[in-house]
Amino acid sequence: MNVFSMFDGVGGFIVGLENSDSEFYKVMYSNQYEPSRKSQDAFEVGRYRFPDMVHLPDDIAEIPDSKFIEMRKTGVNMIVGGFPCQDYSVARSKKNEMGIEGKKGVLFWEIVRATRIIEPKYLILENVDRLLKAPSKQRGRDFGVMLSAFHQLGYSVEWRVINAAEYGRAQRRRRVFIIVYKNDLNWAKHLDLELQKDKNKELFYERYIFEDGIFAKEFPVKKNPVKGRVHTGSVDKDIANISDNFASQFWNSGVMRHGFFCTIETEPIIEKAIPLKEIILKNEEVEEKYFIDDKKLEKFRYLRGPKKLERTSFDGHKYVYSEGGMSEYDSLELPGRTMLTSEGSVNRSTHLLKVDGRYRLLTPIEAERLQDFPDDWTKYKRNEKGDVELVSDRMRMFFMGNALVTGIVKRIGDGIKKNYEKFEKKKL
Repeated sequence: MNVFSMFDGVGGFIVGLENSDSEFYKVMYSNQYEPSRKSQDAFEVGRYRFPDMVHLPDDIAEIPDSKFIEMRKTGVNMIVGGFPCQDYSVARSKKNEMGIEGKKGVLFWEIVRATRIIEPKYLILENVDRLLKAPSKQRGRDFGVMLSAFHQLGYSVEWRVINAAEYGRAQRRRRVFIIVYKNDLNWAKHLDLELQKDKNKELFYERYIFEDGIFAKEFPVKKNPVKGRVHTGSVDKDIANISDNFASQFWNSGVMRHGFFCTIETEPIIEKAIPLKEIILKNEEVEEKYFIDDKKLEKFRYLRGPKKLERTSFDGHKYVYSEGGMSEYDSLELPGRTMLTSEGSVNRSTHLLKVDGRYRLLTPIEAERLQDFPDDWTKYKRNEKGDVELVSDRMRMFFMGNALVTGIVKRIGDGIKKNYEKFEKKKL
């Protein structure tokens, strides 16, 4: 598969796919651009790590159609990307969320543009799991619009919300992963033939979600819906109509083909996670700057403790904000909590470790391990002049807070490869 990595970050999809099979997956192009930053550090890390790849440092909306035509002509047949999720994130209040109407949310349409022109066989996308519910006033509309857009282009979609720790990784990170595949693939034609034999559309797609789909094979789930939560529906190709009128429940697993969708709340067959104690460095391997003094420890205790604070809303209304307590430091017997882009600062969500009686923060290497990156993956970057420079610790932590668990991508890559070799190398 020849791959174009959109919204590449520091190459999480590339690392995952290459760990799956570096011969089967060849990443030819990547695009990374952060509009709010003068220094394009993530792009420069990618340029350092992948010197032979075509790197596009531009705003994706400014990349001309001719570049996508070039990709199609040079054989690109897969698009991957963790498309910007700020407008779906729980970090924003429900009142202020914008979904696909938000400034960064509209970048989904760049995925649609690239898909329309390149016509890839597959896409793998990733986002926060709240995407399935957004926006709060028209539940499921954003995801419905996405399904409609791919339906219009002649693609099928399957999705799964995956907590990486539940499938053996070192971080409790929940994200929705989306596999999109073209309806003229042998795999899709095989499904159509099987459906004709089956006659019962709902049961056919339930079996797909539990047993036959790519996610079902690589990330097994128990064979019964949680609390009987099964929902079916349809999306048409009129995206404007979907945007204005569509609302639906989307559970953590699902499939959409030819406009019909089936979605089920599934329960994972849990695999043993990697605890923090297995990935952290020994204290003697850690620079002193990562250990914290008593003053900073007291600040952490306050931030992580329970509190009730009187606040005033924008219209002058006073209210009490309550926050429950959390453990003083992170258990080394458990996988890590979800890393955020603020990991490098002192805040409530920052990991705090107590190792051999000493308190300290995560190091960049440990953050990379939580995301299944190689040690020191983000240590260096290559600037415009071609010189190699060190990346600041703060930026390295920001990268990892924004990244994905590459071990999950590897397994998705494994599943697509198996599927491709079984169906696309033979004629039905």
